[in-house]
Formats: sequence, structure tokens, C-alpha cells
Amino acid sequence: MIKHITVVGMQWGDEGKGKIVDWLCDKADVALRFQGGNNAGHTIVIGNATYKLNLLPSSVLRSDKLSIIGNGVALDASALIMEIENLKGVNIDPHNLLISENCPLILNLHKQKEELFENLRKQQKIDTTNKGIGPCYEDKIGRRAIRLCDLQDHNTLREKVSILLQYHNTLRKGAGLQPLVHEEVMNELENISQRILPYSRATWQILDKLKPDKKIIFEGAQGILLDIDHGTYPFVTSSNTVAPYAAVGSGVYCKDLHILGVIKAYTTRVGNGPFPTEQKNEIGKSLFNIGKEVGTVSGRERRCGWFDAILAKQAISLAGISSIALTKLDILDDFDAIKICTGYKLNNRSYDYLPTLSSMQQELEPVYEELPGWKEKTSDQLTLAGLPTNARKYIERIEELLEKRISLISTSPGRDNMIVVDNTFIK
Repeated sequence: MIKHITVVGMQWGDEGKGKIVDWLCDKADVALRFQGGNNAGHTIVIGNATYKLNLLPSSVLRSDKLSIIGNGVALDASALIMEIENLKGVNIDPHNLLISENCPLILNLHKQKEELFENLRKQQKIDTTNKGIGPCYEDKIGRRAIRLCDLQDHNTLREKVSILLQYHNTLRKGAGLQPLVHEEVMNELENISQRILPYSRATWQILDKLKPDKKIIFEGAQGILLDIDHGTYPFVTSSNTVAPYAAVGSGVYCKDLHILGVIKAYTTRVGNGPFPTEQKNEIGKSLFNIGKEVGTVSGRERRCGWFDAILAKQAISLAGISSIALTKLDILDDFDAIKICTGYKLNNRSYDYLPTLSSMQQELEPVYEELPGWKEKTSDQLTLAGLPTNARKYIERIEELLEKRISLISTSPGRDNMIVVDNTFIK
């Protein structure tokens, strides 16, 4: 039986999932985004061209592959249309891009609500992207969301907008804001409907009818440590980022799955929240500068620190990781010594996991193991044997600590710069 692949990030996002999915799509037939929204940023480098994707699955750069936006995604249709138009020279149409008809739609009112409540937090801000994704998911759970399929029926759409505004205008009244006007929301929806409806399909049915020899890649956004249930709450995203959510966010259950976890050779995060191995020093500055650690979507600087084996091992358990793709190894090429976090301490107690209580997460003291650097170039290397000895020892130590095989190693942003250690799951 053919093995489908779910690709998820094992840290706080920005692990390089876009490149991994794009590379895997050479051997696959379908790629599907199953959660998140246009707060995700996937960067793919092909030759001299750099593509920055937000909502589009990373497979869209291969026009012979079918790309799907699943029902678990919060869809900003205006942003998607703009993203498609900005991809010059890339053929995207309803033949190679499909969108689940039951995707909830992000509207301007969602962005306004997110900004309002983020500002009300004052000193306790989440530092969100203000893309309206959280409020859209709130409306979905509250059973008042406008979904893509609703754009097909103008009469029932008017009724649903009325229900939606009852809720949002009640909140706005309490905040002393002007109420939203029904016709303005209708105009917003009508302006996008004709351009987005051609992509709308019952995608679960299309997936269900795929021939058994067709390979699917389920693409996650953000990272496991940002999961709404299992991440560093409340400094998390608004959706479930763990691999099992692929079945929910796509509408299809695949029995035989390889779950590929993508992880950087060091650690970064954007925005506020705990970060035990963060380096607020020259090490952190070096990782930032060499790794060009600026958020694809927000443009915010990423905080940088050493590899955290405790968080990685926790991510493996939460998502059922089968094997690992290690990225940005080349960023460590110039360091004399490299550290790995192997535990935490707090109040004379040791921890081999991240405690759930947020106040404890902020106070944890990392316990490090130091390894010698390699001071040689690893970028563009295509074989494991060709890596410096100390780089191989670093990889082996990560495998020992995580008790998982590293099957792929990315050695630069380029599409084909990949060391394949184990490709059995790809075949």
C-alpha cells in the first residue's frame, strides 16, 4: 500500500516546511493544506527565484500537481486572490487548485475584532499577525461563520450575515464602536464571490475517489508548539497544528501515513511567549543574521536560540512523528561550539518535559550539553558522507536524544539541496 505523508513543524513554526513539501511533491500527486490561514509563510527557492506563499499549498509551483486548501483552513479569499495574481509565471487555475467548499471565510470584521482585543490585552499581548484568523475560527465554533459554499445562495447569505452581525455588533457596542453595516458586509462578499467560487469543490469527495496509487501530502502550517491545545498557551495559534488534525482538516482519513516532522538545527520563534533556550546575546544575534530570521508574513524579527531536544521530543509524542527532516544545518557552520538543551531546572527540580503552566514555562532554566563546532561549509552538500565529521556527530546526537531517524537534511534554501538519508517513505 502506498504511504501518504503528513508534514508538520516541530517547533514554533518557520522550520522550512515549504521547501520540504515542494521537494516531496516531485514524488506525489496531491498536496493539501489542512489548517491555519494566511498567517503562515512558506518560502521556496528555485534557482534565482524566491516564492513566498501564505495560503497556497507549497505544491502550486508544480503545475502538474493537484493543490487543495482543506476545510480546516480559515480562508481570506481576498488575500488568496492577491496571492495568486502575484505569482507571476505560475499557472494556477481551478484545474490544479481546489478549495473545500466548507472553508470558513475571514472578513474585514474579523481583522477589526482581532486588533481590538489584542490592544485590550495591553501588556499581555499575544503579538498576533492581526489577520483575523482567530476570530474567524471563533465564529466557526460559534456556528455563525460564513463559509465558501454560502456564496452560492444570495438569499440565505443575507440571513447568515444578519446572524453574524448580531454577535459582532453586540461586541462593538460594548467597546463603544460604530456598528457594522449589513450592506457593506454583503458588498465585501459579493466582490469576491465570482472570483473565488470557481475553485470551490467538495474536496473530501475528490480525495475519497483518488486512485489507490495516488500519493497525498498533507501540509501543516505553523508548528506543534503553537498548537491551540498542546502549545505554549496562550501564546499559540488558533488551530490544531498536530499531525492527527490532517484528517479533520481535509475530510479524509488515511490509514497508512508517514508523519514527517520538520525541525531546524537550532530554535526560533516569532512573537511573545516562553522560549527556554533563547539567546539574548551575540549567539542569538549571529543565528539571526546568518539565518536571515525575519518572518515571511509579519516581517518581524525571529528570536533565536539553541536546539531544544526536550521540546522536540515532546513534539514527537504529540504528533506521532515517524521521521525527521532537519533544516538550516548550514547556519551553524561558523560556530566554535554548539549547545543542545537536554533538560530543564526550576526551583531545584529537574524536568524532562515542558510544564503546562505558563508561569513555569517562563522561568525554566535550560540544561545544556556542548558539542564542538565544525567550522566548515555544509551548504549545498548532497551526501551525508560529505558533511564534516563534527556535523555528522551533531546529527547523530540529535537522533540519539530524540530516538528518531533523521531522514532528510536540508543544506541550503535551494529546492534540490537535500541530503536523502532514508527515502523508503517517499517510494
